[in-house]
Amino acid sequence: PAPQIDDVPVVGFYDLHESDLDKVFQLPTTTFIGGNENSLSLREIIKRLENTYCQHIGLEFMFINDVEQCQWIRQKFETPGVMKFTNEEKRTLLARLVRSMRFEDFLARKWSSEKRFGLEGCEVMIPALKTIIDKSSEMGIEYVIMGMPHRGRLNVLANVIRKELEQIFCQFDPKLEAADEGSGDVKYHLGMYHERINRATNKKITLSLMANPSHLEAVDPVVQGKTKAEQFYRGDTAGKKVMSILLHGDAAFAGQGVVYETFHLSDLPSYTTNGTIHVVVNNQIGFTTDPRMARSSPYPTDVARVVNAPIFHVNADDPEAVMYVCSVAAEWRNTFNKDVVVDLVCYRRRGHNEMDEPMFTQPLMYKQIHKQVPVLKKYADKLIADGTVTLQEFEEEIAKYDRICEEAYTRSKDNKILHIKHWLDSPWPGFFNVDGEPKSMSCPPTGISEDLLTHIGNVASSVPVKDFKIHTGLSRILRARLEMTKNRVVDWALAEYMAFGSFLKEGIHVRLSGQDVERGTFSHRHHVLHDQEVDKRTCVPMNHLWEQQAPYTVCNSSLSEYGVLGFELGFAMASPNALVCWEAQFGDFHNTAQCIIDQFISSGQAKWVRHNGIVLLLPHGMEGMGPEHSSARPERFLQMSNDDSDAYPEFSEQFEVSQLYECNWIVVNCSTPANYFHVLRRQILLPFRKPLIILTPKSLLRHPEAKSSFDEMVSGTTFQRVIPENGLAAHAPHEVKRVIFCTGKVYYDLVKERKNQDLEKEVAITRLEQISPFPFDLLKEELEKYPGADLVWCQEEHKNSGYYDYVKPRFRTIVNHARPIWYVGREPAAAAATGNKNTHLVSLRRFLDTAFNLEAFEGKTF
Repeated sequence: PAPQIDDVPVVGFYDLHESDLDKVFQLPTTTFIGGNENSLSLREIIKRLENTYCQHIGLEFMFINDVEQCQWIRQKFETPGVMKFTNEEKRTLLARLVRSMRFEDFLARKWSSEKRFGLEGCEVMIPALKTIIDKSSEMGIEYVIMGMPHRGRLNVLANVIRKELEQIFCQFDPKLEAADEGSGDVKYHLGMYHERINRATNKKITLSLMANPSHLEAVDPVVQGKTKAEQFYRGDTAGKKVMSILLHGDAAFAGQGVVYETFHLSDLPSYTTNGTIHVVVNNQIGFTTDPRMARSSPYPTDVARVVNAPIFHVNADDPEAVMYVCSVAAEWRNTFNKDVVVDLVCYRRRGHNEMDEPMFTQPLMYKQIHKQVPVLKKYADKLIADGTVTLQEFEEEIAKYDRICEEAYTRSKDNKILHIKHWLDSPWPGFFNVDGEPKSMSCPPTGISEDLLTHIGNVASSVPVKDFKIHTGLSRILRARLEMTKNRVVDWALAEYMAFGSFLKEGIHVRLSGQDVERGTFSHRHHVLHDQEVDKRTCVPMNHLWEQQAPYTVCNSSLSEYGVLGFELGFAMASPNALVCWEAQFGDFHNTAQCIIDQFISSGQAKWVRHNGIVLLLPHGMEGMGPEHSSARPERFLQMSNDDSDAYPEFSEQFEVSQLYECNWIVVNCSTPANYFHVLRRQILLPFRKPLIILTPKSLLRHPEAKSSFDEMVSGTTFQRVIPENGLAAHAPHEVKRVIFCTGKVYYDLVKERKNQDLEKEVAITRLEQISPFPFDLLKEELEKYPGADLVWCQEEHKNSGYYDYVKPRFRTIVNHARPIWYVGREPAAAAATGNKNTHLVSLRRFLDTAFNLEAFEGKTF
């Protein structure tokens, strides 16, 4: 039937070929398409159709190369009458706008000189989020994980997640003292976790808003990782129970590269969360930067085109259009399991924050903004005019919420202590307590039975799938593993295999992610076998260890560090009973993920009371391979360690565990496969979780001396924070002239040189396996054992990098500054390593000569 617009029949609709369109649009406005003089011109038809069906909505989807998806979107927006709302829905929308706007007004009245990064100019975001959550809950979603920048965060906490208002208001008290551990963070960075009943569906919904720093988009991959983990542990493979919502600012969405990295994880098998709803609060400005200076693309949302996500641009001053678009976005995600973007085209009524003056830099823009009628008044006037609500009902709704705020404000004055745990976004119920009592602050031995070691070694040496053809070179590697197992010996790769495998038997999920980790950058791991004759046919032997075992997930990541490390960090937040590891292709490459390391990993517990057990595997070692393939920059991790170099600790029976409990992270550089095995095992057996930074080897992966016996890994054995000298020098310590302390690969160079110079009685070599927290107790024993010896710190790294600046003051604290600790190693340098093999060997020769020159430091002062 011919549609009608304003009671005028629209007739003469014809199918036109694309090539005819230009001719049609060139027709004079008086031209009619069929009908009589009362019919509408084509131009008028188009104009009225736009006003009727999607007046304030713009669509971007024609780049999507899927006909079904395009037709689905067309049906949602081109069907007459799709944007009709019942009076009850309109009243609910108005009530949500009231809460959004009056919350900001209340904060502005009470704390006029405080920053709060309010939502004025985009108050519609609150009902928009609630619509997405309502619609998603209706379709079966039980858990929504959210990430957002600071603008509007307090409003979201109050009106979407429903944080108690008094808890928010007491944050503004300047006399507030934090009662719980940690340094805390500003109120618009903190997160929240809340289970409640969704009023629209009467179903239980869990909402988590992730804590995040001021790095506006850094939280994106973290949210995705946590979402993936929650889906994984619930068996929600299609994302029908758990989903994520990410909020963005327009300038950050276009400008921050991690947005692109995160989008490119969205369809990867081991990283997909089955679709994310992105909501862009498009202020049309970035702090003070005009959009013409902030991006090169027409829209801030164009980055989403790379994954064929539909983009809905909607006028934030048209609340009904926003609600419709949000509802469609939720349906899209549920239907196609793909990302979708809602671009709320709005403005920022105040400056970047409430203390900022935007007229300095955008005078014309803000003259227009000051004339804008607030969206609440616009919408209320519309509903009052059409009789949906009365003026009295509207005023009563305002008075009701104002009263709620005032009562909460009164209660907040009695709440002088902030319990940061209220803001915890990733609770681990039952982990820190056993039968209601805190866990014992101890760590059991980390060794396992010989039967387990043998069984894991045998599986690691096999192909547990029938008629599976592997590469001949790989057959040799598997035979070598089997031979090692028979001889009760492990190399680095087999030790890792045994640590991972032992957890799977204990029900601990293991996830290893990073670039090329399935095979291993150095072709040592081979955790995924590939059939040489059948495409895409693979086998993961570690998932065939036992009939009832936890799953092992090993996945090659995209060529990303920032996004992938953030993702794995988020994954590790979901459960303490999982070993989540991220491996850099080379340790140097972690520098492009520095934001995640600095803002989330090193300080996450201090700021947000969030334990995290993520493990970073960083290949490290000076081998003449150049400045980008040598140094994992251990000095950076040590500089951010929170232990005090000048404080002489009190030693107790549980000193090791209490040190670990107090530290912000653990930094180790193991020299033996057995110790690598133990430190991985300790990571899960500890009664708490701390990030673990492991400087892993490259050349030691195949070094003939870098092997360990089963005797060092069986039941009763444990991680050695320090491996003392156990050769000839240890048997006559008073005859020792020099003790060389070192860590990692350089130990093998030192041992070889000591033997060559026949100094095994005169020189002791002690290895620091755990550098931070510093093993004061064990090193004190070592220093007292050799009272007459020179003390030398030897490292292969340059003097201005590596460990020296960290260990030197701590050694001096142990000896009360009575004995010097001399440096031996490479000279200071701007680049981390040389790429010239000869230069590398010359510098190695030079510092080895110094290390064993027993007169090198005579007459020198310290």
